[in-house]
Amino acid sequence: MPRRALLIVNTKSRSGAAQCEMAVERLKDHGIEPVHLECGRREDLSPLIVRHAHDVDCAIVGGGDGTINAAALGVIEARLPLGILPMGTANDLARTLDIPFDVDAAADIIAQGVTRKIDLGLVNGEPFFNVASLGLSAELAQKLTRDIKRRWGRLGYALVALKVLAQAKPFRATITSENESVRVKTLQIAVGNGRFYGGGNAVEKDAAIDDQHLDLYSLELERAWKLALMARSFRYGQHGAWEEVRAVRAKEFDIRTRKPRPINADGEIVTQTPAHFSIRPAAVTVFAPKQGD
Repeated sequence: MPRRALLIVNTKSRSGAAQCEMAVERLKDHGIEPVHLECGRREDLSPLIVRHAHDVDCAIVGGGDGTINAAALGVIEARLPLGILPMGTANDLARTLDIPFDVDAAADIIAQGVTRKIDLGLVNGEPFFNVASLGLSAELAQKLTRDIKRRWGRLGYALVALKVLAQAKPFRATITSENESVRVKTLQIAVGNGRFYGGGNAVEKDAAIDDQHLDLYSLELERAWKLALMARSFRYGQHGAWEEVRAVRAKEFDIRTRKPRPINADGEIVTQTPAHFSIRPAAVTVFAPKQGD
């Protein structure tokens, strides 16, 4: 059981300040002494963890998937287990790991001290726990400003998504894996490491965050409206059954486009094409419920 924890909470999020205060109280209730530090920029989060590695037993991050993503390389370098307090809009990594969204229940998971090693995806060296993608979701990430998230929460996602879909146009790309190289015309290419993304959609029906593989899908549709017909399939990771959806499992992918296109990793634009996707098996140790419970 961890006794002293570095606590980083995104206090600038929609209700971050109140959630931070609650997190401190709940962790103390569970016998953990939190050392709360502010972090103004996501690029400073991993260096902050490394700097304080010798003062604590673990690093606890409160926020959404983008905030937790920013801690990935830091906990690896610091060799600290990662505690997750889901405080974002989608919370897909917590969903993948069966970590409850309630702060008290999530704090209890950390206090129990059960850990699990999970894979980390990389795109051009940038980490992702859930999904890295280009096309529709990258356009959504660009248009979904912090102000929209703060004001509208989940509704903001829906409003911006409708606008993005209305303006969507397919693009050409070359996808190369260890088995093949194909040229496609697509609306979106997504490469998944975890099980869930986009607020509970499944990357692939059998995907797991410790299976040492990446799961790619490409939406090779002429019209974005057909996605509405596929919604249920995406929810359960069965979209590969549609002939317009290319699904590939591999350990590495290379994606090239005629013009550089932005890439969204766990909700943040982090790089652009050409892009190399790879996986670091069992790279991150996280506190999680005991598997099978």
